[in-house]
Amino acid sequence: MNVKEVEQPPDPGTGGWVALVGAGPGDGGLLTVRAAELLGQAGLVVAAAHLADLARRYLSPAAQLTEPGDAAATAETLVQAARDGQLAVRLFGGDPLLNGAAAEAAACAEAGVRFEIVPGVPLATAVPAYAGIPLASEPNAELRVIHAAEISRVAYSPATLVVLGADAGPAELGKMLIAAGWPEATPFAITWDGTTSTQQTVTSTLGRIGPDLKAAGVSLANTRGPAIAVVGEAVNMRGTLSWFETKPLFGWRVLVPRTKEQAAVVSQRLREYGAVPEEVPTIAVEPPRTPQQMERAVKGLVTGRYQWVAFTSVNAVRAVRERFEEYGLDARAFAGVKVAAVGEQTSRALLDFGIRPDLVPDQDQSAEGLAAAWPPYDDVLDPINRVLLPRADIATETLLARLIDIGWEAEDVTAYRTVRAAPPPAPIREAIKGGGFDAVLFTSSSTVRNLVGIAGKPHAVTVIGVIGPQTAKTAAEFGLRVDVTAPRPSMTALVDAMAEHGAALRAAAEEAGEPVRRPSERRRGARRRLR
Repeated sequence: MNVKEVEQPPDPGTGGWVALVGAGPGDGGLLTVRAAELLGQAGLVVAAAHLADLARRYLSPAAQLTEPGDAAATAETLVQAARDGQLAVRLFGGDPLLNGAAAEAAACAEAGVRFEIVPGVPLATAVPAYAGIPLASEPNAELRVIHAAEISRVAYSPATLVVLGADAGPAELGKMLIAAGWPEATPFAITWDGTTSTQQTVTSTLGRIGPDLKAAGVSLANTRGPAIAVVGEAVNMRGTLSWFETKPLFGWRVLVPRTKEQAAVVSQRLREYGAVPEEVPTIAVEPPRTPQQMERAVKGLVTGRYQWVAFTSVNAVRAVRERFEEYGLDARAFAGVKVAAVGEQTSRALLDFGIRPDLVPDQDQSAEGLAAAWPPYDDVLDPINRVLLPRADIATETLLARLIDIGWEAEDVTAYRTVRAAPPPAPIREAIKGGGFDAVLFTSSSTVRNLVGIAGKPHAVTVIGVIGPQTAKTAAEFGLRVDVTAPRPSMTALVDAMAEHGAALRAAAEEAGEPVRRPSERRRGARRRLR
């Protein structure tokens, strides 16, 4: 007799499970370590559209990302994924239990599915902190957190009041609090898009919210994102404690015309100054058309043909490293060979490869500076007189000529080719020509030529920063006004110089009693928008 087997459901204790995770208030740097770990392990992530980019930073390639439905449908999706043996992450803005996670947690409990709740930094405390407003300056200070819908029931007290959902009608909040007994002179602050690069805080008093918002150019028509208000004497500390919105490049949209790999360090430094970097490649790096030169060069390195190797770019380091790895070689093949690097970025790439350069110019970190710092050939101290130069196909001859002049035999090898990148998308091109960018950083003459070639000239209001005199000369040839020149030819020095320029513009506006505006906000016809 055949007995039909009964299918047993998966054991929820050993199968999948659900994590209800807080994403924090908006700044990706405020995501907790535990939240990042779970996102990296998840098979399914359910997140609203505005959290999708944050989630993608941590997801594995096999993970599925989907948007939530209503509470019941979302809970069903999570439970089913867990029963299928997956880790299902439900990502919430701010803290999960302050944003509706309790219902989904209850659904998991009812279904017998294991779940975990990972707290997130709540908007109620994070946004005032980024606005420079201390919610409790004394250990016994009273703090009240309410939603805007409850404002009419809040009687006056000396407590600091945090109002969630304050974006619907800020001026009405003031009127209702005054009607409830709060003095008109009570300090008031409202912050939109807290902890993000578009954060803006307007300070006022309950009796002047409407006029002060109008003076700041803020209206319901031009605001976006959530807003949180703070009411009470703590608002007066903002003038002293504001640290986020006063960063020298806060909210600046900065164009970084380099390859994505080269732009990573620059973009991070720009973010530290409050800027929003946008990486637009102007060149593409491709292998040489004929690889035989590089094959002979690698063989020569291994067999001791060269005394020196000179790297004049990060791309040259990458090209040699990739060829080494193809042959199963590593940095040990450089034993006995001296290595030179043109500057700090190239030195960092060599260190990542396991090679510490012997020569890096102190001041002029360029091919010319490396040529000036290079020691002459000495037939007593130098057993071999050959120098390997793995470079781009369009490299200048300055270093090569200098080495020959001081007695070295230089072998110039094409390690990679540079070609003009494809034009960026139309919105980027329009922003470049129309003044949508606040600044652009040019790192070489070729980036100037290529950017203008593929996207057009930056608008006159855009602040132009260049890495050195030669790049400044090329920019001038294209009719660009150079505002910032790095004190030494390095990308970090250029970013720092741009930050100093931004700080000077901010200080001048404040001294003149004018509102602090980004360069892009000064163009003719530009609409004043909330930042």
